[in-house]
Amino acid sequence: MHMSHILRDRLFLFSSLSMATMRFALVPLSTWFFQLSLAAALLRSNVAQDLRTRAPSGTNTIIAQMFEWTWDSVAAECTDFLGPAGYGFVQVSPAQEHVTGPQWWTDYQPVSYNLTSKRGNETQYQNMIDTCHTAGVRVIAGMHAYTIFNHMTQLESGAGTGTAGSTFTHYNYPGIYEYQDFHHCGLTPGDQIVDYSNRLEVQTCELGHLADLATDTEYVEGILAAYANHLLSLGVDGLRLDASKHIPSTDLANILSRLTAKPYITQEVIWGAGEPIQPSEYVGNGDVQEFRYTTALQNAFLGGGIANLEDLDNMGWISGTQANVFVANHDTERNGGSLNMNSPSNTYITATVFSLAHPYGTPTVVSSYAFATFDDGAPNDGSGTCTETGGGMVGFRNKVGSAPITNWISPQTQQIAFGRGDAGFVAINNADAAWNTTFVTSLPDGAYCDVITGSSQSEACSTSIEWDYRSDMQKLLAADSNPTSLPDAAMCCHCRFTVSGGSFSAIVPARSAVAIHAGQRGSGSGTGEGGLTVAVTFNETAITAFGENIFLVGSIPKLANWDPNSTHMFVWNDRFPLSPETYPVWSVTVNLPSNTSFEYKFIRIETDGSQRILTRCTG
Repeated sequence: MHMSHILRDRLFLFSSLSMATMRFALVPLSTWFFQLSLAAALLRSNVAQDLRTRAPSGTNTIIAQMFEWTWDSVAAECTDFLGPAGYGFVQVSPAQEHVTGPQWWTDYQPVSYNLTSKRGNETQYQNMIDTCHTAGVRVIAGMHAYTIFNHMTQLESGAGTGTAGSTFTHYNYPGIYEYQDFHHCGLTPGDQIVDYSNRLEVQTCELGHLADLATDTEYVEGILAAYANHLLSLGVDGLRLDASKHIPSTDLANILSRLTAKPYITQEVIWGAGEPIQPSEYVGNGDVQEFRYTTALQNAFLGGGIANLEDLDNMGWISGTQANVFVANHDTERNGGSLNMNSPSNTYITATVFSLAHPYGTPTVVSSYAFATFDDGAPNDGSGTCTETGGGMVGFRNKVGSAPITNWISPQTQQIAFGRGDAGFVAINNADAAWNTTFVTSLPDGAYCDVITGSSQSEACSTSIEWDYRSDMQKLLAADSNPTSLPDAAMCCHCRFTVSGGSFSAIVPARSAVAIHAGQRGSGSGTGEGGLTVAVTFNETAITAFGENIFLVGSIPKLANWDPNSTHMFVWNDRFPLSPETYPVWSVTVNLPSNTSFEYKFIRIETDGSQRILTRCTG
């Protein structure tokens, strides 16, 4: 059933509601199904008040916020990455028709409840849900109070047209809302929110000129519940209610009590010192986003010290069992209210590791894009910026579950380590020097893979790095250079650690972290200090003539000990030719021992092998 057919006319409903709450109009046959849904929504629900789930069910509870991703792209990401990585939920942007414009915030100004937006249409939305479910990922709709429950658009004069072609004015949305369906608070000039210490003003005046819905009326509550139920009928598993602070918690409870399914609920209620509206008021409706957590991580990792982050349930915040937490979201990464991908000293990554390792709250990890200004919308040409946000820590959290914090240590303000029962252990070094120590752990004896940078394959720890040396070989002269060191334990390139007798030794790199858990076991022995191999990719920019190829030699046995006549190096099927697929960049990947210092060079060889040109050592 397409919402575009539903919302063209006022609905003729028969119910036990008083005539004062009824709206009458002729309706097409195509709206009958929706009428029944709305009629049910308009009636006070007899369902028990535990209709909403408190937290995501199952073991995979991490939420990936795919900010501004299209429905087709989200579907592909569920299959290619989110499902295999172990994410439990994907949170998508608002689905309804909205005002036009390239800015990201246009998505958050509804025009109708037709599922046609910049992200795609209802068919694509349904396909995304089905595809994500097949991949084992549940879907949290961008069912934002900030866009749906709280308000409509901020168009102050004239008429506008939405992304599906619907026309509207500030207080008139044909077939849905008229002037009387909005608050007109009369408390401030222009009905704008000015004083956040005034509860009535915050919840009945306009937020940035956005037409404020009268969520305390039966009609508006019924329309919103009907839209939510339509999303649930498509298979949506959760709803994120943005700007819930601007709606009384009782109004939200009335709307949610009309839902026909039991979704996960998370609500945005930003805490403010001295303000009358508190996050604790909303926990009866579902989880609440705890912004004090976001601020605390920003302050701690940027210099305040991370040693005091152990007992977050005693910070005066809402309980961790009722909290939805994040290092950053789409608002805070822009307004300075959190760390973001541009934060110094790798703090965005290490804070994300902490968020996924610590048991407080249900974590959300944002997948966003690079932006130059606050208003910049998502790129629509296939380009973007990828950032690492915790690596294998999704699997870590899924494995440790609800296990308590154990063996907490903090030898200085910027270094912490702790276990999660006998299931996992993490060490985070926010200092500028490596941390070399022996950790006490409750993990069983055995070998474990560091999951921060890599994966476990056939019980063998693995990683890869890339060496990129770009040059024109014809312009280089043979010469020596300083040796190059492969990453070792001090860089922790997916090291393997051996727990023996309740402890293990490790070197945690500066501004980095190490994490091991019972679900990623490594074969053999290791201390994180050598004996492991690292897959190293060498890239060389070289202009060659027809018939010439580029090869690699170096100062260690794995690189033939400089010997160009080595059988190992120059038997055709066993030497290391660099691939010309990305010419003029030649590339080769070699497994080399970690914790190794070496020199290397590239060799140009003609097809008959009779002529060779050596370059200087390049690393």
